[in-house]
Amino acid sequence: MTTLLRPPTEDAFTSRLRSAAVAARIGVWLGVCFGVAFVTGVISHWSQIPSPPVPFPSGPAWGYRVTQGLHVISGTIAIPLLLVKLWSVYPKLFAALPKPSRQGLVDALERGSIGVLVASAIFQLASGLANAAQWYPWDFSFRRTHYAMAWVAIGALLVHIAVKLPIIRDVLGAPVDDVSHDRHNATKYGPLSRRALLRTTWTAGAMAALATAGATIPALRKVSVFGVRDGTGPQGVPVNRSAHAAGITHTALRDDYAMTVVGPAGQVALTRTELLHLRQRTRDLPIACVEGWSANGTWTGVRVRDLLDLVDAPLGHDVRVISLETRGHYGRSILPANFADHDDTLLALELNGEPLTLDHGYPARLIAPNRPGVLQTKWVERLEVLA
Repeated sequence: MTTLLRPPTEDAFTSRLRSAAVAARIGVWLGVCFGVAFVTGVISHWSQIPSPPVPFPSGPAWGYRVTQGLHVISGTIAIPLLLVKLWSVYPKLFAALPKPSRQGLVDALERGSIGVLVASAIFQLASGLANAAQWYPWDFSFRRTHYAMAWVAIGALLVHIAVKLPIIRDVLGAPVDDVSHDRHNATKYGPLSRRALLRTTWTAGAMAALATAGATIPALRKVSVFGVRDGTGPQGVPVNRSAHAAGITHTALRDDYAMTVVGPAGQVALTRTELLHLRQRTRDLPIACVEGWSANGTWTGVRVRDLLDLVDAPLGHDVRVISLETRGHYGRSILPANFADHDDTLLALELNGEPLTLDHGYPARLIAPNRPGVLQTKWVERLEVLA
């Protein structure tokens, strides 16, 4: 006679490590990581809205570099914390279903919110890692979906904290070895103490941070083995999207290239040689991408505001930036007015003292302070002042 396999019951888990005392302490730092990732994620989403009701600030120049670096680092730290947290509460998965009653309904809703929290947290961390590696095995928009799921995750987290707050207060106010809130059969000692498990978890989180932080912090690049960029690339700056990938290897090198500025007084077309004869400005600006990497560069070119003055464009108007690129989602971008008028926003022609390479946007590219790399449009062929 065949014996059907049955799932274990909650009582089958006897380790003292699987306790509210451990789960709450890890949960505090996991909540901090999720909070930092959520806030910095909202900032990143805000920076990419074409014309937000509240303008995204154009300074400090390094702002996006810091916030997006924190976003990726905090998300990476959260991975080992979430794994240990889930391990510590794993027996709850096999708890008996609540009986029909008012309290049973509350318990069912609580377990449902935890299911939403776990599912959304795993999705956010997994999709975030895939994005950092520039691997997209899906058809949906990463940015919109990741942003929407962030609200789901943070909402479920707040519900979970509210429900568990009395227990959280009790266990955090007592020694870590206190057994007041342990399951009745969690009595088995193992090779690790609770303190040793927590120290191991903090160490894993610190190592995860160290292994990725070099993408943002140059001093750590030699030890950040999982950093998505090591800081190298053409002209000393990494490249996300090559000219070949953008499909402009021939059009960008055409002899008849001209960059057109369109505004109230009509339009002006300027060849690269003519752009080089305009007053050149040099700015030290970082370029930072949503994947968490960033790099410093010395950019030389024509101030965008000077180009807009050629067509009598007034201050305070957004500008549409159009690239030679015809593939992908970032062949066009909106440069908000506060960036278009900023003294540090350039139509760059050189990088680190050399003419732009094709992969860095030759013949001309946009570079502005405190702006995501995906919006620092390369291979620019047209600037249009918007009404």
